[in-house]
Amino acid sequence: MIAAIDPGMTGAIAFLYDDPLKQRLFVEDMPTLGKEVNAIAVADLFREFPPSHVYLEAVNSFGMGRQSAFHFGQGVGVLKGVLGTLVIPFTLVAPSLWKKHFNLGRDKAVARAVATRLFPESGAQFTRRKDHGRAEAALLAHWAKEIKS
Repeated sequence: MIAAIDPGMTGAIAFLYDDPLKQRLFVEDMPTLGKEVNAIAVADLFREFPPSHVYLEAVNSFGMGRQSAFHFGQGVGVLKGVLGTLVIPFTLVAPSLWKKHFNLGRDKAVARAVATRLFPESGAQFTRRKDHGRAEAALLAHWAKEIKS
């Protein structure tokens, strides 16, 4: 099983299982505590569902205010710290790399539609506008699985 992370407060963690008959996907919203990523909850998720590898979107804080950029960077640091502590190998992936594979732009609705098409059994998890983090984590996991093959 691999996992993919769309970091940030509205991000998510997708777990994609290798199943010979079909892809099995589970998506969790980013665990938060107040305005921070909840390191304990993230660690608990990875202990319960240990992936062989994690793909973490390597985003930047361009266009964010100072406070938002600080919180975002702190969240990414928490995620890297949890992965390092649990000795889970991870790869940073530029958004442009995996989004180009799906012909995605900035429109989050398109990401949700593509995720619903690729994972119809999980489509209910991508219906709301705020589910774009779930969709992007799922698509990053799908991209990672394809490039690994």
